[in-house]
Amino acid sequence: MENILLALETVLTFSNIMLIVLGVLMGIIVGVLPGLTVTIGIALLFPITFSFDGISGILMLLGVYIGAVYGGSIPAILLNIPGTPASAATTLEGHPMAKRGEAGRALQISTLSSGVGGIISNIALIFIAPFLAAFALNFSAPEYFALAIFGISIISSVSGDSVIKGLIGGTIGLLIATIGIDTVTGFTRFTFNQTYLLGGIDFIPILIGLFAFGQTLITLEENYGQKIKKTVYKMKGFFPSKSDIKKTSGTMARSGIIGTIVGAIPGTGGDIAAFVSYNEAKRFAKDKEEFGNGSIVGLAAPEAGNNAVTGGAMIPMTTLGIPGDSVTAIILGALMIQGLQPGPLLFKEQPEQIYGIFLGLLIANILLIVFGLLGIRLFAKVINLPDYVMTPIVLLLCLIGSFAINNSLTDVLVMVIAGFIGYFMLKLKFSMSPIILGLILGPMIESNLRRSLIMSEGDWTIFVTRPISLCFLILTLLAISSPMIISKIKQKRNKSITN
Repeated sequence: MENILLALETVLTFSNIMLIVLGVLMGIIVGVLPGLTVTIGIALLFPITFSFDGISGILMLLGVYIGAVYGGSIPAILLNIPGTPASAATTLEGHPMAKRGEAGRALQISTLSSGVGGIISNIALIFIAPFLAAFALNFSAPEYFALAIFGISIISSVSGDSVIKGLIGGTIGLLIATIGIDTVTGFTRFTFNQTYLLGGIDFIPILIGLFAFGQTLITLEENYGQKIKKTVYKMKGFFPSKSDIKKTSGTMARSGIIGTIVGAIPGTGGDIAAFVSYNEAKRFAKDKEEFGNGSIVGLAAPEAGNNAVTGGAMIPMTTLGIPGDSVTAIILGALMIQGLQPGPLLFKEQPEQIYGIFLGLLIANILLIVFGLLGIRLFAKVINLPDYVMTPIVLLLCLIGSFAINNSLTDVLVMVIAGFIGYFMLKLKFSMSPIILGLILGPMIESNLRRSLIMSEGDWTIFVTRPISLCFLILTLLAISSPMIISKIKQKRNKSITN
């Protein structure tokens, strides 16, 4: 109790609260701009922390972290452009809601789900951090491989109307992920003697091209020669309705737990947590036919899941000194600059500092809900702009976002090529999400498969003799087979009813 009181004294000062407020607002701006990832935002603001004493600068970075993960959902919902990779799953249900005039409702659910997911992970961080960190330490190459295979099985849930087209998209993503230097043997693959391709293709320009540039080309085609129309969407209130909260509360809680566990595993991230949460929400949903057409449950799941990663990723960083992702690696550096060495001893030697960080995260998540709900009317005005205004703005953001990643015009070219490919795939009714899923999980699957076989000297049974990897493989089989089993059960029920 004494440590918590000291933490309250440390954090609850006017300057620290203002720094958290500033961090959350700046984070939302970073998340809204396509191409500016959470990592880039944190890295750009990292030098500012040098001028603060104690954990004040850390609290600002935590605010940026929380705000940026949420901010990516705003363009994902309004414009079908994932502001961050973690918000790619949000486009599946969020944008269809916006298109049918429910942009405000979608933003309300997204904001509340993000805050709830973050708060759940924060509570886990405070009370069960050591236990989850110990569980995450059991992960080696076989467990990472099985986790990635489980993630790739989600393709069947995000494929839209055709699972075959989803599998084709996932295969394309996996093939693109093989480009570059082989991390095990050092050989170059599919580089065509191009220096740019040695490090592989960054998936963010592809993400911007497929989702934003491709959709913009579709919009240009549909509006060519048409009369200019301006559609105004009405907004009702600031807070989600009681019925929406009741319908999504279970999904928020479940996705918050999923995101916390995924975040606690070093090397994973919000994108994996979002897709896993979406898949589980669809599995448990009674109204599966709503998914893909603007399901509020399908929107709440990835938002709660990807925001819960923020607290989960802090678990191995604070308890073991192992960063859970690239963002917590930067925060780890900021802590060390302030003379704080994350690890078990930090809880004993400077408990007021570590509990101050936990309290700062909690305040940032609460402020996220407040600013998000208050700003909904402002955010939703974006969708009221006519297409002749929005289209050039989106195109400009695509160009700036893809260039800003590495300050490379080649990334812009990759984005444009991906955009034209995305245009034709959208015309053929392909879903873009399986391609992104394949790109994200491809390197994880390949590297950990080969590392596992090196560990076992070529013995494939290593994946079924380790309990955690076996559990993930069983979950994968269930994820693949459950749609077929459910459809057969429905067919039998329909036959029994007709008879």
